Amino acid sequence: MFILQKGIPMKKRILYGVANYEEIIAENGYFVDKTRYIPELEMIRNPVFLRPRRFGKSLWCRILECYYSIHQKDRFDELFGATWIGNNPTPLKNAFIVLHLDFSTVDYNGNLRDIEVSFNTTCNIKMKTLVNLYRNWFQCPVEIDFKANGNDNLKTILGHISRNDSPKLYVIIDEYDNFANQLITGRKDHLYHQLTGDDSFLKTFFKTLKEGRKTGAIANVFITGVLPVTMDELASAFNIASFITLDKTFEPMLGFTQSEVDSLLSDICMDYEISATQRQYIESILLTHYNGYHFASSNSEAVYNPTLLAYFLNHYCRYKEAPEFLTDLNLRTDLSWVRRITTSYPGSTEEFVDKLVTNNAIRYDRNYLITKFDMKQFFDKGFFPISFYYLGMLTIQDHFYLKLPNLNMRQIFVEYFNELHRIDVSTRFTEIMESFVMQPDIESLFAGYWREYVSQLPEAIFAQVNENFYRTTFYELCSRYLSSWLAFTVESSYPQGKSDLEFIGKFHEKFAGRRWVIEFKYYSNADLTKMKTTVENFTLQEADTEQILGYAAGLKIQYAEARISLHVIYCFGNQGFRVFDVINP
Repeated sequence: MFILQKGIPMKKRILYGVANYEEIIAENGYFVDKTRYIPELEMIRNPVFLRPRRFGKSLWCRILECYYSIHQKDRFDELFGATWIGNNPTPLKNAFIVLHLDFSTVDYNGNLRDIEVSFNTTCNIKMKTLVNLYRNWFQCPVEIDFKANGNDNLKTILGHISRNDSPKLYVIIDEYDNFANQLITGRKDHLYHQLTGDDSFLKTFFKTLKEGRKTGAIANVFITGVLPVTMDELASAFNIASFITLDKTFEPMLGFTQSEVDSLLSDICMDYEISATQRQYIESILLTHYNGYHFASSNSEAVYNPTLLAYFLNHYCRYKEAPEFLTDLNLRTDLSWVRRITTSYPGSTEEFVDKLVTNNAIRYDRNYLITKFDMKQFFDKGFFPISFYYLGMLTIQDHFYLKLPNLNMRQIFVEYFNELHRIDVSTRFTEIMESFVMQPDIESLFAGYWREYVSQLPEAIFAQVNENFYRTTFYELCSRYLSSWLAFTVESSYPQGKSDLEFIGKFHEKFAGRRWVIEFKYYSNADLTKMKTTVENFTLQEADTEQILGYAAGLKIQYAEARISLHVIYCFGNQGFRVFDVINP
């Protein structure tokens, strides 16, 4: 998230990776204001809100802490004066003692006792800080015993609140499942079952939270995390949770809508003197690389990944150019999650990844999405799509299919596809890419891709390939080598439709102002036979010429000064290809 303070003349900053709300205020950063959801959350008892990593959960938890903490009462105008909630506060503002726990700091290494010790240390440090911070609101001193476990110290605090006229406790648990997820994906089944067993320290802790809600000592509990698995396992201990992950009301609570991104860009472009042409360039990159997430319904507006948006904008405002690699290196580590989850079913892994790379979508059972599932199901091949949905690698297309949300995720899965099929994408392509940089020629570039990449594909793959496969793998390969000079978009929208693939010359580089628009068409070997022609004799189709010229017309309206090259690429099963240049009038 970003913060926008009013009345401060100094240039605002894009604070990438900062999850401390007060720090962002002090550092004069940008902000997409989501505080209008606070009154909505107050209507929910014990909400559990799941989102993928790097979607702004930790910052949102900190915002809630600042809003509800009685300790922050004197700073309300400073912290929230420029926000929606600052102008529309609820009666519960600054009304509670807030216990904000972050379970991502719990060390999951070692045996169960080691994990318990780390858990207790994490909780006890937070509770010691709490009693010191809120000592003026306690009727008498409250002691936190570091030799005791976190659950006993929580009971001490709740007991004091119940016996005295102290403000109630508001509990925030961020990344509730972080250390449990590490056990799941690390295949430490025995430890995970011990962790979530009936007599485990974790289940006991959540039982105390439940009791605190029952007695009224706890006003509410807000929980964030990534996966529903652990919460399902803890159901008997905390069966009062309200899951709002799939609630349409809260779908845009984290992640940025298009209108929010438009408003943010307007402020940034003004502050950093970014031209209208540059803004159009930025918008096209952001849309295809960071947008596309539907967490509740495909009919609702898609949202952008806020952290990756900040990654791009931070780099652009510092250097006046897009980063060479549009995928944050932290996101690339998600490929390790793919490997961990799928390694139990080697054959199924290839089938799963092949379908996503080929079709950009995969079937799923919606009942699995809206019902609970346990740790064993998480690794079942039938649950792969659901698991990856919660991890943010797939998103809702409709009631029957999940899809890859954007180019970043397509790139990650193509990387895994190449790894699974042992396709070499290393130095054998250097000469091909260097030749394009020296003298751009789409036909020669695609010929090199066909010769060096397609020739490595297993024969069985050609029964599945389509134009999306060739487009996606060609894009991924080119992005590896040409990202210093080019950005790429897939399915850019124009009045006449969506273009397949575009190469965009980066500002301040040798191809600035140039765009290559590429339309892919696919014919199977059988199709080619029916047409009674050969690859060599195939000619450019009139309908395809009209289609790509339509894209060019829309492109000219948006980028009047761009130098546009148009190309139609026909792929024929595994028999070959033809590239046709289309004259752009």
